[in-house]
Amino acid sequence: MPGARPRAREAGVVIGTLSPGEANAITDVPGVQVGHKTLIEGESVRTGVTVILPSERPPWEEPFFAGPHRLNGNGELTGLEWIRDSGMLTSPIALTNTHSVGVVRDALIAAEVALRDDDTVFWSLPVVGETWDGELNDINGFHVRPEHVQAALDAAGAGRVSEGSVGSGTGMICHGFKGGIGTSSRVVEAVGGATVGVLVQANHGRRERLRINGVAVGEAIPASEVPEPGVDGSGSIIAIVATDAPLLPVQCSRLAQRVGLGIARVGGVGENSSGDIFLAFTTGNRGLPPSEGDASGPLTVPVEMLSNLYITHLFDAVVEATEEAIVNALFAAETMTGKGGTTVYALPIERTVELLKS
Repeated sequence: MPGARPRAREAGVVIGTLSPGEANAITDVPGVQVGHKTLIEGESVRTGVTVILPSERPPWEEPFFAGPHRLNGNGELTGLEWIRDSGMLTSPIALTNTHSVGVVRDALIAAEVALRDDDTVFWSLPVVGETWDGELNDINGFHVRPEHVQAALDAAGAGRVSEGSVGSGTGMICHGFKGGIGTSSRVVEAVGGATVGVLVQANHGRRERLRINGVAVGEAIPASEVPEPGVDGSGSIIAIVATDAPLLPVQCSRLAQRVGLGIARVGGVGENSSGDIFLAFTTGNRGLPPSEGDASGPLTVPVEMLSNLYITHLFDAVVEATEEAIVNALFAAETMTGKGGTTVYALPIERTVELLKS
C-alpha cells in the first residue's frame, strides 16, 4: 500500500540545508495540484497516469511562464516546442509510460473540450511526459485509457502527494531498485519566502552509481544482497519544477537546467539511452493573458522579474529538492512483481540508514 514506507526525512535522512514546505512536495507551491491513477491488474499490468495542475484555474485561461531543459533526449515531453517559442505553459502536465503518451495527450484535449463552451474553436498542445515501464508492465498492451486520465484529473488535489509505485510511477525502476514518483520542496527565505517544488518520475540510473547524501549506497548493497532486475539502468527521468517566485521564461529554463545537478548528486549521469527532460514553470506572474483569441485585451502586461543576483538561491532549492524527490521515490516504492514474473526489489531502508549513519 503506498505510504506504508517512510519518506526520507521520516527515516531521519535530511538532504541539504534549506527547509521544506509543509507537505515537502510540489503542492507546497500555492495552487499546484497532483493526481494519480494507478493500474495494477492481473500479473502483467503495472502502469498508470499522474497529472500536475499548475493552478486552480484552467491553464488555457491563465497561462504561466515556463521553460524546459534537456539533459539527454532519448525520451518525450510533448508540447515543449511551443513552450520554448512562447515561454508559456498552457495545459495541464501529465506523465505516463512510453507507449501511452498519445492516448494521454488526446485525453487531455478531450477534458479541455468538455470544460469549454460547445461553440468554442481552439487548439491545444498538451504537455505529456513518459518513461519506459516495460520490465514490469505489459507496455504493448496499451492498458492506459482515456477514463484513467480523467480519473487522475478528478483525483488532483493539494497537500501530501502519494509517492513510489503510484500513478505513472507504478512500473518504474530507479538505480536497480523499485522507483516511481517522488517529490520534495524548499522554502527560500533569501527570495522572500518563495517556494520551489519538484516532482520526478524516476526510472533511471545504475545500481553501482547510487549515492545518498554522498554515500555510495549502491556499491554497499550489491546484487548478491538485493537482486537487481536485470536491466542496464539506462531508463529515464522526467522532472517538473514549480515555483511562485516571479520569473521570466528564460529564468524558468535556468531552474529546469539545475535539475540535472540534483540527479547527478544521486548518481545519474544522463546515459545515452536515457530520456532526461525537465520543465519548470512559475505561478509568480499571475494574470497573464491567454495565448489565443482576438486582440481585444490589453496591449501590454506588467510582469515582475526576480533579479538574477538572487536566482542562485533558487538553483540551490532545485538541486536539493530534486535530490530528495528521487530519494523519496526510492524510499516510498515497495517490492513489485510484474510481467513475466519479473521482481524489482525495494531499497532496504534500514540498511540504507545504517550505511548513512556509519
